[in-house]
This record gives sequence, C-alpha cells and structure tokens, in this order.
Amino acid sequence: MMASNVTIPVILATAIGASPEDTAFLVQVALLVAGISTLVQTLGIGPVGARLPIVQGTSFGFLVVSIPLAQQYGLAAVFGGALFAGLVQVLFGAVFSRIRRFFPPLVAGIVVLVIGIGLIPTGIQLFAGGAGSEDLGSVRNFGVATFVLVAILVLYRFGRGFVGAAAVLIGIVAGYAVASGLGMVDWGRVGSAAWFSVPQPLQFGLEFPAAALIAMGAMAVATSIETVGDISALTRAGDHRQPTTKEMRGGLMGDGVGTAIAALFSALPNTSFSQNVGLVAFTGVMSRFVVTVGAIFLVLSGFVPKLAMVIAVIPASVIGGAAVVMFGMIISAGISLLTTRPLTQNDLIIIAVSVVVGQGFAWRPEIAANLPENVAALMTSGIVPAAAIAIVLYSMKPAEERLLDVDMPLAGQFAEDQEDDR
Repeated sequence: MMASNVTIPVILATAIGASPEDTAFLVQVALLVAGISTLVQTLGIGPVGARLPIVQGTSFGFLVVSIPLAQQYGLAAVFGGALFAGLVQVLFGAVFSRIRRFFPPLVAGIVVLVIGIGLIPTGIQLFAGGAGSEDLGSVRNFGVATFVLVAILVLYRFGRGFVGAAAVLIGIVAGYAVASGLGMVDWGRVGSAAWFSVPQPLQFGLEFPAAALIAMGAMAVATSIETVGDISALTRAGDHRQPTTKEMRGGLMGDGVGTAIAALFSALPNTSFSQNVGLVAFTGVMSRFVVTVGAIFLVLSGFVPKLAMVIAVIPASVIGGAAVVMFGMIISAGISLLTTRPLTQNDLIIIAVSVVVGQGFAWRPEIAANLPENVAALMTSGIVPAAAIAIVLYSMKPAEERLLDVDMPLAGQFAEDQEDDR
C-alpha cells in the first residue's frame, strides 16, 4: 500500500526536475488521496464504491503519460487531464456491462505490456541517479541502486509472510540507510519541514489541453480494465465467487471518484492495487475493516509534511533499484494477461502491430514532429496508439476466435445481482 504511493510521485518529480518541497507535497497528497479513495471503496457512498477490501493508490499506468505531459505542458495539464480521466472512469463504470466484450485479456495485456515497456527508460535513468543528477551514472549511484535491487530479489525469494510481501518497501528502506551513510541524503530539509499541515487543493492549478484530455482519458479506460480484473480476482480469491454487477459498477465508479479527488488535490489518478489481491489470496483474509484501518493511516499520514519530506529526499538511485523490479513486474503482468489462453496467429499479429507502432512512436518522438501538436502528443504516448490499434484489430477477428474470450476474467459475465438491476 505504501511503496507505490510514495515512489510514483517521487519518480514523476525527479523526471521533471521538481524541487524537494514540491516533491514532498506530491508525496503528501498522494498518501492523503490514496486513503480517501480506499475509504470510498471499502465503505461506499451511495452507488459509488465496491464495498470490498480494495486498496486504492497512485497508478503506474498514469505515470507513463504524466511524465511527457508534465514536461511539455506542466503539472496543471496533468491534473486537468486527471480530472477528465475521473469522469471517464465513472462513465466507464456506468456502461461497462454493455461494452465489456471489447476489452478481453488480449487488449488489456497489450496495454499493460506497453505501460511496462514505456517505463523502462525512466527506470534506468533513476537507476543511474535520475534526471539532472550531477553524478549521473557514477559508481556510487550504480552501487546503491544495485544494492536495493539485490536486497529486493533476496527478500522476495527467501522471505516469508510479511517480509516477502513487503520486499520492495524493505529494500527501499535498506537502500535509504546505505545512501544516508554515504552522505547522499539532505537531512536538513527534513529538519525544516513542518510536523502538521493541511494540503491546499489546486496547488498546481488545472489546465485542459486536448492532448492531456485524450491521453488521460484513454489511460482511464486502460486502468478501468485493470480494475475489472482486480475485482474479479479479489472475489474469487477471498470469497470463491464472481463479483456482482453492483460491486463491479461501484468499484469502477469508485476509481473515477478517487481520481477526480486526486486531481483537485494535485495528486496523480488513483486505481485499484493488484498487489492487494495477491495478499488476500495468500492470507485468505477478505476484511473491509482491515483495509479501512490502513486507509485511515494513509489519510493521517497525508497531514504530516515531515514524513513526506523524509520520502522526498530519498536519492533517485534508491528508487531506481526498486523501479527496475516494479516496472519489470508490470511487463510480466502484461505477458501473463496475454497468455491466459493459447494465442492464435491473429492474436500474435495484433500484439506485434500494436506494440511496435505504439512503442515505436514513444521511442522515436521526433518522427511525429510534423504532425499537429495534440496528435503528436498522443502518438508519442505509446499507450494510446497501442490500445486503439489493439481494439480495432481485435474487433476484426473472426467471430469464432472472439468466442474463445467469452469466459475470460476481463470479458466474461459477472454474477447477476437481480436486486441491483430492478
């Protein structure tokens, strides 16, 4: 719950060269909004919220489009796009039962795979010391990052229970201690940070360029697909059943409300955390109360700037060591989705064209220089063209092949809840 919520705003801030104070604010509101969004899911507000033990948090999916948007248009455009994304997620939840057939595991897997691939350059740059680092690629940076990476791998491989589940967080803490011993941490900023403050909404403002609206809107659909899978996996793992229509609709709308709240507080959009599904499967504990307590802790943490500054001054190479693992696991998750059933020749063609075209523009953005500015921004995002191509090509597959996806988790029928639909 904590690791992703604190690393993602730090990664964004490092990529755009934000000050430690702005970085600390982004961390502070990320914790606050993650807690609020999780409470929306566990407790529910009218039709909003699944009322399941769903942990919400800052999304890696939105990170991959937020970095180029922030670099080109500024953070105000990121949060304006995020507000629009929240509306898209709410709408997606309201109509999902009618459009779910267009989002099988094949399409979802391509989106997740491209997200992971698109984050590779950012991860490697952090591993070397981060953007703007005076000692980029130094032995010290590589040494600290490698220490974190090895620590995470060892803990994940040999750790049991909590240690294995929290390998990334423990690895970051261990790397932080090593970096501090090497004089890489500015503790003076931590000492000067306040103990308590109330985050002010709209800290960075809101702007609505077309590129931000389209990119964030497309990513809202992509992360909503991920949420569908998370909710389905959660109820199967913890309650041995499919989610009801009410739970699915409420969970997707909860994503949207959480993302809209995030935008107003200058935080990145929120979505469900897949890691929590694994924890439920491992422990067998499917308690809304447990997750609610964790959410309250996150909310309280969002009012402590000193804690946020402790996180903000973590050296980029420490985050980079963890990012290699986290970004790599996103790629692995995409591959896992793609292989939920044997792939046909048509599936392979869809994957090939979607990934190559989508990621090709992202890796060589100069080829879009003569396109209209908004079109170029969308094409070079990687995810938008990949998702669009995948959906179009999938809809052109022979009907008998598409029937193979009917029973897949992301495209199948959810448990009917007659009372909900009356």
